[in-house]
Amino acid sequence: MSYQLTPKTPAGKNFVNAAESLTKSLRDRAQAADQSSTVAEASFDDIKTAGINGAFVPEDCGGMGLTSIHDWIVGMSRLGRGDGSVALATNMHLAVSRGLSSGRASAQSSGNDLLARAIEAQLEHIVTGNMTICATATEPGTDNLHPLTLATPVNDGWRIDGLKLFVTGSPIASHIAMNLRVKGGDEKPDSISSVMMPMTTKGIEPQNDWNAMGMKGSGSQSIRFNNVLVPKTAVNPVGPWGQWNTGMLMNRNLANLPLLGVFLGIAEHAYELAIDAALATKKEGKPRQADLPGIQHMIAEIEITLASTQSIVGRMGEITDNFLEEFQQKKIPIERAHELLKDHQSMKWVVNRNAIEIVNRAMDVVGGSGFMDKNPLSRLYRDVRAGPFMQPYSPTEARDYIGKVALGIYPAS
Repeated sequence: MSYQLTPKTPAGKNFVNAAESLTKSLRDRAQAADQSSTVAEASFDDIKTAGINGAFVPEDCGGMGLTSIHDWIVGMSRLGRGDGSVALATNMHLAVSRGLSSGRASAQSSGNDLLARAIEAQLEHIVTGNMTICATATEPGTDNLHPLTLATPVNDGWRIDGLKLFVTGSPIASHIAMNLRVKGGDEKPDSISSVMMPMTTKGIEPQNDWNAMGMKGSGSQSIRFNNVLVPKTAVNPVGPWGQWNTGMLMNRNLANLPLLGVFLGIAEHAYELAIDAALATKKEGKPRQADLPGIQHMIAEIEITLASTQSIVGRMGEITDNFLEEFQQKKIPIERAHELLKDHQSMKWVVNRNAIEIVNRAMDVVGGSGFMDKNPLSRLYRDVRAGPFMQPYSPTEARDYIGKVALGIYPAS
């Protein structure tokens, strides 16, 4: 794989090396988790031990100090080569922990030492492995801009009621982060707020209903929130309900962009399996598959598609790092945030399509044995098909969004 992605920063190298060190152990456990539709808890323990959960935690809090989005994507591709389900759940945790690190930096710069210290305590819990976070945005019958899970003020806190879907990694998480709807009242508009709370909070009811075609080991169950009480300080404003703002756009973008790496990693694993099958020794008197022109042509098609996919994923990571550097000290115009998300969605479309094509061609090379449950390619064949339906947009929604922004029509809602 001549075009495979490599990290660009020292912290990124540490992150990627840690992810690469787990490839074999993740693969060893992935089949059992897939066949039982359960999370591979030992794999998540390895993620903690390797320091991956603390990748975005600043070095002065004991973490790796990762800041590069490009290198985040590279690391996720390595985890995706091992087990896509574990990679998905890990990405959700990393997205929230990156937000915590950013929040700590903002608190420090504004002189809010009390908030900074509170966040530092959370970051230190992440580094020690005592805090793993799952995140959710999906709800039945609505979209991310119009959450229906409701936060109602009560006494000195909030009561939360609702239902969230696809809560990836929730069976092994200690905390959950999500957005809520807060009713305005007195002619004030409704708003969106965020909350993070322990999974042990009374009224949080995991539904244990994850039974999907692929990503069976991701633990992406539904969770019901039934009269969940949290302190007043646990709920924080995000923006108006049903309307974009720059912060929401950037969060939607940065939290999900590294998923490109996960599905690239699945395609890279399929490539390895195709090469191994083609080079395998055959019975006496029969040629290796690698010596057959038809197989050579299929391997060439996989190589070409994979190289182009690696190139555009790497470029999207570089574009995003450059974007964040450009606006490090100044406000991001909402139009530019939309344009970055449009580019992300365009790349997501191509990466998902190519990854599916690579796995399909690998199946052609491997043959009927790849269709058997005991062959990891059968898992990759199912897992890779989750890609088009991942956040931020489904395929039909993505076309609508990309077209509008390309024409200079920036959605307000």
